[in-house]
Amino acid sequence: MHTNRRSFVAGGLASLCAVAGTPGRARADGSQEQEIADEIGGPLADCLDYGLSFLANPSPMNAVRFWIESRTTVIDDSTGVSTHFYQCASCKSEHTFAETGLFQEDNYDFLPIFGGTDAEDLLIFRRPARLSERYRQVTKSEQVWGKPILKLRGGQPVRVLDTWEKIRDATAAGVPLVGRTEIADPGTKLRAIIECPVKTMNVSLERQMYQVDTGPIAFPDLSQRSEPLIASLSLAFVAFNAPHFADFIIEQPTPVIEDEKELCKIYHYSSPFSLPAKNTLLGVGAAAEC
Repeated sequence: MHTNRRSFVAGGLASLCAVAGTPGRARADGSQEQEIADEIGGPLADCLDYGLSFLANPSPMNAVRFWIESRTTVIDDSTGVSTHFYQCASCKSEHTFAETGLFQEDNYDFLPIFGGTDAEDLLIFRRPARLSERYRQVTKSEQVWGKPILKLRGGQPVRVLDTWEKIRDATAAGVPLVGRTEIADPGTKLRAIIECPVKTMNVSLERQMYQVDTGPIAFPDLSQRSEPLIASLSLAFVAFNAPHFADFIIEQPTPVIEDEKELCKIYHYSSPFSLPAKNTLLGVGAAAEC
C-alpha cells in the first residue's frame, strides 16, 4: 500500500530529449537501450517511439511479442547504476492456440513487466474479479518464454514542449506526446524516471492549462531497496498539470462499500496521492517539428 505520507522529493537533473537517434537495432543481449542513448549523447536522454517499440520472446511454444506501453528507469544515485523496466500491454487469460474456446471462462487481466539486466526479471500481474494470491508473481523471464529480445526504436525527432503554447499547439496538431515524470527518495538515494505515451491530454484554452492523465505505468516504491528491484513496482496511473508535482493512483485491494458496509474487496485503482516531481512533455515524430 502506498500513501502520501511517504517522503519523496524530486531529484537529480531533468531528463530531457533533445533529438533521438536512428531507430534502435534489436539486441538479444540487452545492449540496445545503451546503444540508443549513446547515439544521442548520453544515458537516459533517449525517448522511445511507443508506437514502434516491442518486446519479443524466442520460445518455440509461443514466441509472443508484447507492445511496450511504458518504461520506468530506476537510478541508484549512490552508485550511478540505472535499471530499466518495460511495462507491456495487457491481455485476457486465454487458451493459446486452442481450436475453440479461446478465452478462459474464469478470466483475468494479464500484464507483464520485464526488467533488470538483459530484461531477465519478470513481474506478472493477474487480475481476476476477486482478490487472488496469484495477483503478483515475480520470476525469471527465461523460465517463461525464453530470453527476451528488445525491439526498441527511438523517437525521431523529439521536441521538448516547455511552454503552454507548445503544448497547446502540439496537442491540437495531433503530435504524439510522451510524458516523463521524475521522482526520488533522499533516504534510499533512489530516483525514478517514468516515461509513457500520453493517452489522454486535457487542454483548457480559457485557463491556458493542460492536464495529463494516463496509464497504466510501472510505479516504483522508492522508500525501500527491494530485491529484486522489480518487486518494488505496482500498476498505477499518473496525472500532472504543472512541472513540479504529479498525482498517482495505484491498483490495490480496495473495499467495495454499500450502505456503509464492506461487501468485499477487489483490485481497483484507489487512494490517490501526490508527490513532488519533475515533469517533462515531449513531442515525438515528424509532426513535432511543425
